[in-house]
Amino acid sequence: MPINDIYGAGIASGWKVLDAATFTTPRTLEADVAIVGSGAGGGIAAEVLSDAGLTVLLLEEGGLHTSDSFRDMDEARAYRELYQEAAARVTSDGAISILQGRAVGGSTTVNWSSSFRTPPQTLAHWAAEHAVTGHSQADMAPWFAQIEERLGMAPWAMDPNPNNAVLRRGCERLGWEWHVIPRNVKGCWNSGYCGLGCPVNAKQSMLVSTIPNALARGATLVHRLRVRTIDHDGRVVRGLTGDALGQDGYTPTGVSVSVRARYVIAAGGAINTPALLLRSRVPDPHDRIGQRTFIHPVNLNIAEMPEKIDPYYGAPQSVASDHFQWRDGATGPMGYKLEVPPMFPGISAGVFNGMGQALQREMTALPHTNAMLALLRDGFVPDSPGGRVKIADDGSPILDYEVSDYVWDGVRRAYLSMAESQFAAGALRVRPAHLDGNYYTTWAQAREAIGQLPLKTFRVLLFSAHLMGGCAMSEDPARGVVNSAGRHHHLQNLYVFDGSAFPTSIGANPQLSVFALTAQNASALRKTIMA
Repeated sequence: MPINDIYGAGIASGWKVLDAATFTTPRTLEADVAIVGSGAGGGIAAEVLSDAGLTVLLLEEGGLHTSDSFRDMDEARAYRELYQEAAARVTSDGAISILQGRAVGGSTTVNWSSSFRTPPQTLAHWAAEHAVTGHSQADMAPWFAQIEERLGMAPWAMDPNPNNAVLRRGCERLGWEWHVIPRNVKGCWNSGYCGLGCPVNAKQSMLVSTIPNALARGATLVHRLRVRTIDHDGRVVRGLTGDALGQDGYTPTGVSVSVRARYVIAAGGAINTPALLLRSRVPDPHDRIGQRTFIHPVNLNIAEMPEKIDPYYGAPQSVASDHFQWRDGATGPMGYKLEVPPMFPGISAGVFNGMGQALQREMTALPHTNAMLALLRDGFVPDSPGGRVKIADDGSPILDYEVSDYVWDGVRRAYLSMAESQFAAGALRVRPAHLDGNYYTTWAQAREAIGQLPLKTFRVLLFSAHLMGGCAMSEDPARGVVNSAGRHHHLQNLYVFDGSAFPTSIGANPQLSVFALTAQNASALRKTIMA
């Protein structure tokens, strides 16, 4: 079945799409609103504001890659073209891997389509503990509903693939809560290759939904453009200064780009947005920029199942469990959400972390392998302050993230919960992704051994694909970088519309939270501009 070439047809019809790699002389661009980043926040904001007739510039550091290039379903190509630092981004000490998108559409182009509303416990905590207003469960309900309809979000209607069925079966046999995950897809082919770019345009990422709509309404997209600084006088933003990147998407060509805009929206995502504000030396009298950056630290278990799993096929995530998420309240011991990840050969080799014949044996068993992960909910207590974004001498972002004893306690309990669930589902053997972990053949054996594992960085495999915080919202300027509407406390025409505005992590995959919060705040900004 032929797949529509959305961008080829759109550009032929007059869409303004500029590849900064082709610029040979300095450029000056002008707009009512300039948006830095084209992911969940930038893509929604571009649609909302262009729908009002405003001139919108959407600026993206990554390249424009479409379904034509995704059809090879190749890991190496996807990591190189679609992820920050070619999927090699890590915390400053190298202990935690960070998977974050870097292309038109941002992480929405490569995520696994899981679409959860912000938990009401999280929204209530923000109001009570972080002076956030206007984002209660009742306030957000119509925005969640609007986005769910816009992007086709609904619980996955097909049977889960065998990988997700392991989690469902384990929860059912143990009497644990589980639920079907809503996904933002239309006409999904159930291939499972979401993380490598959807080859059939079924995933309703910003790449195929809001950005095309914004372009059809006159917005301009500039890709392969690295925004270096926000230009301001300490009170008002005047515009942006950026550098064109070459065809490799990383090397500056030496061509500068200046942007003049009445309003600037930072939407590069947590890590990148705080780094942009730090490079730009925006007013920060309370030293809040980059502080309290959260990641949902993730640990996982590997299980060998008697049945065929083929963990690389089928909707990547369709079942989840919140059984351990809120059982101790928002501020008790760290809660976590259980899910499963897809296991492709390239990334699996890193997860198995073996060598020689040991790695060969595990890769041979991959068709029978289930992996289960825990999203650890960081940021709700003083013992979980998150990390801090800083900038290197060249201005590139650095994330410091210290794993506290509070987090390690959550890691151990999550290892245990995952092992119990996998054995309940019929696993032949289970191994925590830990350098000192072995395969265990019974739940009792696993429980004893996991209880003794040393929990230290570089012994425990930790990673994350969820970046939040660093430019937190709060009505109290001493506690937040922006107010609850996303406006910077000290620069009147600078806004932050992405996950960096979250005061904590949220305890669920964050894309719908970013979509809805941005839709709400961008709609308010539209009224302000049009007044």
